[in-house]
This record gives sequence, C-alpha cells and structure tokens, in this order.
Amino acid sequence: MVLVPGAMGDGEFVWDPLLPFLTDRFTCYAMSVRSRGLSDHGTDVSTERRIQDVTAFVESIGEPAGLLGWSQGGRMALGAAARTDAVSALVTYEPAVLDVMSEDEFGRLTERVTRMSELIAEDRPVDAVRTFLEWVATEDEMAAAEGEDFLDGCAPNVPVFLQEVRELGEGDGTNPTDPSTLAEISAPLLLLHGTRSIPDPWFSDGVNYIEEHAATTQVREIDGTGHMGPVHEPEAVADEIVRFFTTTMEPARS
Repeated sequence: MVLVPGAMGDGEFVWDPLLPFLTDRFTCYAMSVRSRGLSDHGTDVSTERRIQDVTAFVESIGEPAGLLGWSQGGRMALGAAARTDAVSALVTYEPAVLDVMSEDEFGRLTERVTRMSELIAEDRPVDAVRTFLEWVATEDEMAAAEGEDFLDGCAPNVPVFLQEVRELGEGDGTNPTDPSTLAEISAPLLLLHGTRSIPDPWFSDGVNYIEEHAATTQVREIDGTGHMGPVHEPEAVADEIVRFFTTTMEPARS
C-alpha cells in the first residue's frame, strides 16, 4: 500500500497514528512527496509534476498496489490512479476538490494562506501550521494533532506548501478532479469522510462530486471525526481501509 500525505505532511510522521493498524496486513510505503521529508527539493512543485511523482512511485514497486491519499494527497492519488494500471485499489480520505469550493470559502482559504506567509516571514512556522489546521480541524482534532506532535512535523514543509498554492493561483493546468480525469480511474475507489468535517460542506460536497463522476465507487463515513480523522480516529479509519483493500486486492478464496 502506498500512502500519499496531504498539505504540509510527509512520509516520516503524518501516518504514525494510522500505520499500527495497517502494517499487520499490508506492506506500507509512506512516501515523502517532492521537497518534503526524505525527498529532494525541486523547483517544480506543480500539480502535474507531483502526480507524475506519485505515479512513478507506485509503478516502481513492481506489482499492483493499493493507493491511499489524504486531503491534497487524495487529489494527487486520484490523478495517479487515472494514469496507471499499477493501482489495484484506491482510497481517498476527504480529497481536496477545488471544483466545488465556494467563492466565500476560497476567500477564507486565501486569508489563511496570506497569514501563513506573514508568520513564515516572522519565523513562526508552527503558528503558520496552526493557522491552516484551525480552518479544517475541530478542537478535538487539534488536540489530537498537538498530542502527536503533528504541528511540529508539518512546520518545515510550510514554505513548499505555500509555493504549491501559488502555483495553483498562477493557473496550474492539471486538474486531477476534472470529470474527464475521474472517468479514467478503473480501480475500485473508496471515498472516506468524517461526519464532523469543517469547513462544511466543502469536503462532503467534494466526496459527492467524485462519486458522481468516477466509476466503481463506494462511500463510507467515519463517525465523530472530521478532516483529521487519520490522526483523531485512526483505528476507525483503518478499519474501513483494511475492509476495502482486503476485499478488492486479495484474490477470492474457494
């Protein structure tokens, strides 16, 4: 199973709460996307380049693999699954679907990003992470993230995240959630989302949008949590992932 982190995450820490519930069933490859964690830094952080990276990573394993993406990582995972037959099954946890973001919510995101840039200029990266997460996380989820040192882990990745956001603002031409791209996904797809996700209804609208345009799709809710479910309720999230991947990836037994 290949795991693709979102926003400011990387493969070195973001999946720590979830992995103990997966590694007894799957070999897990927690990739650090470009310019994060163990990956080299590069000047091209466009959506196109990052989808190419995820695709190449999955294909490098040499056998069909499950693909799991969270938030921005879910967006990249959808794009990769549309390009390669090496993905045997796909799970996304609340992928970022910009197509359904309202003008008001986009304005709030812009305000957060502007404030993050100011905090980076003041050498306050942890506060910059907090500024973003408070837009997508409940108080309970923030407490769970603080307890896992999630904010500290994200802090070094704020500058590259801001660079990625600027690329989008400058008209990055690749859109992995375009209906024509979603229609190219042949692997079974599970869309996970929380019942308490904020900002509401962006993430739930995104799940409904993908379900409408992608084939072979299932949707499951994780009760009592939101966008930070893999950190806040990792066992519940893992249960759905294991159930789905076990039934779609393993050969039937007589």
